Formats: sequence, C-alpha cells, structure tokens
Amino acid sequence: MSLYVIVNQLIRLNPGIATGFLQIKMSMYLGQRYIRMWRWGWIFIAIMAIIDIIVIQWRLTRRYRQMQLRHIITELHYIADGHFSHRIPFSVKGEMQRVILSINSLVDSTIKAMEDERRIEKSKDELITNVSHDIRTPLTSIIGYLGLIEDHQYQNKEDVLKYTHIAYLKSKQMKSLVDDLFEYTKVRQTDTPLKLQQLNIGAMLEQIGASFELEGQKKQMEISVKIPDESLMIEADPEKLARVFNNLVTNALKYGKGGKNIYLSVENQNNQSVKIVIANDGEPIPEKSLNQVFNRFYRVESSRSKETGGTGLGLAIAQSIIELHHGTIKVESNQDLTSFIMQLPLKHDEFVKD
Repeated sequence: MSLYVIVNQLIRLNPGIATGFLQIKMSMYLGQRYIRMWRWGWIFIAIMAIIDIIVIQWRLTRRYRQMQLRHIITELHYIADGHFSHRIPFSVKGEMQRVILSINSLVDSTIKAMEDERRIEKSKDELITNVSHDIRTPLTSIIGYLGLIEDHQYQNKEDVLKYTHIAYLKSKQMKSLVDDLFEYTKVRQTDTPLKLQQLNIGAMLEQIGASFELEGQKKQMEISVKIPDESLMIEADPEKLARVFNNLVTNALKYGKGGKNIYLSVENQNNQSVKIVIANDGEPIPEKSLNQVFNRFYRVESSRSKETGGTGLGLAIAQSIIELHHGTIKVESNQDLTSFIMQLPLKHDEFVKD
C-alpha cells in the first residue's frame, strides 16, 4: 500500500507520466475495436496482493518447518538423555522426513555398535577366564611335581623321572594351548593375509588321508577318501586349509567313540564352489551341542578334554580359516554319521551362499 501511494503521487506530480498512463489506460487499438483498460491502481494492488500471499505462505511454511525442527531437536535431546529405546515417532513431508529416518537409523546403528562392544568386552572377559583356567591346571601340576623334586620328597631316581615326565607332559599341554590361542587370535583378524595359490583340493584330501592312515589303524578306524575323476582346482591358502582338515580328522579320531570309519569327500558345486565333507560313524554329537561346537573353549564332554588334552579351540580355528576363504562350515550329526560340511569358492573373491 505504501508503494502504491508513493507511485500514485509521483504520477500525479508528473504530468507527462500521467498523460502517458491515461492514453494507455483509456484505449488500445486491436483490429477495429477499442478496449478500455482497468485503472492502473487496481492492477498494481492485485499484483501486490499476490506477492503478499506468496510471502505469507513462505513465512508460514518456514515457521512450520522451524517448529518441526525444534520438535526433532527435543526428541534428540530425549534420546541423548539415555532413552535409547525411543525413536522419533511422527512423520512429516519432504526432506525433513529423510532427516527423521536418518536419525532413527543412526540411533539403531549406535545401539547395535554399543551392544557389539559389550559383547566383545564380555567375550574378552570369557577368553581371559578360560585361558587362565586352562593354563592354571597344568601349571599347578608342574609347580607341584617340581616342588616335590626341589624339596627332595622322592624315594629314588625312578620317582624323579616320573615327576619330571609328568611336568613335561603338562608343559606340552600348556604349549599346545598357547599355540592354539595364538593361531585363533591370528585367524580371527579379518585382514589376516592369505598365501593364495591354485590348489588341487582332491589331491590335498588324499594326502591328509594318507598322513592319518597309521593313526587310524591304531584307533581301528579306516580312512576313506572319495574324490572326482577330474581335478578340482581352487584358489586357497594350502597351509591354513591343511590346518582345518587336520583338526577335523584329529577330532574324528579322538572323539569318534565306537566308530570304524572316517570319510573324506569333495565334489564340484555348479563350477562355482566345492563341497568338502569330513565325516565319521562314531558316537553322535548331542543335538543341544550342535550350535555350540564352533564356540571357542566349548567341549561336548569335559571329561574328553582331560583324556585327550584338547584346548577347545580347534573347531573355532577351523571356522575362522574357512571364513577367511569366504566359505562356510557347518556340522550335522545323527546315529549314522557326524559330518562337517564345508563350502569353498573356486575363486577367493567369490562368496559362497549357504
């Protein structure tokens, strides 16, 4: 309105401008007809009214978005105060909804990271507890028998040899635990380097079977190897895969109570991966233990560990090595067979889907 008053005064004070507006306003020649134009003031007021409406709408929209933003900030402060289960519950239109979704997603990711951190800390505590327990037992025996020798609490030379022999066996048990623990922590690192090369997986299984043949005869167990006629070449680390197969065959010999056979086999899976199975017909693994056998320090029967000296890390190491090769490993057990089933890609950069 102020602009209208100012412009109107300028036109009235300037006769030339007023005359020009009058001529334009009064008539416009269009063909044979004359068109009478509106008064310029009404046109100006209409234009200014439209501009006012646009400005008011823009300001109201801006104010509404500011209110939404303040509401979102309030919700964020509420979550930051420790209410981590809370999420921004309302929905809005436009880009602000993307902000809300991003915030909720960020909170979910943060909560998951916190839970993962707690689980890792708990896992570390359990690891320390288990290692301390498993090391303390043989160490106590070593100190005890060496203490008998130190205090001359023996009758003859045979007693000394007996005590030192027991201390030696317990020392080997401790070394085995430390070696397995070192191997486990090394293969658990996702950036552990692999010495990849083309490997004939069938030939490797034959070598593994041959290397355990004598031990199998002592246990009265026959080792059978089944491989296809054609060579199956995969890209893998031979040393680490050999560790996996050795662990699985050793477990079959140690824990396959009552078994007579150990079966090693490999087959091609659609020219994308290979399926490797190491099975035995010994005593089955209890169903309740199937989901835990790959957990570190887990033993199906604690009495077995005392007999065999197992550390409970062998299967955890095997699983970590297979995962480093982008493969999978699982166990199935029934009255007929206990089978460890592995899938490995032919190429290291190809993932195997279970």
